Amino acid sequence: MDFLKKIQNQPERVRKIILWVIVIIVAFLLAIFWFYNSSRRIKEFQREEFIKQLELPKMEIPKIEMPEIEMPDLEILEEEIEILENNEQ
Repeated sequence: MDFLKKIQNQPERVRKIILWVIVIIVAFLLAIFWFYNSSRRIKEFQREEFIKQLELPKMEIPKIEMPEIEMPDLEILEEEIEILENNEQ
């Protein structure tokens, strides 16, 4: 109790600093605890067992075959090429 009385008698600025230091220390400890538990649970996670427990329905997707499209041969006669070249000039 004597310790609390000393803190209460300190100026407000000092009390705020003490408060924030304690908050930061507690947050840091909680973060360490959270990371430790998360990493442990990830290591223990069994993916195959989890998927079995989900009991997802099996789906069969039909294979869609695309028809082959034949492009017609486009042959331009030499005369048509000359006509086009002359029109461009």
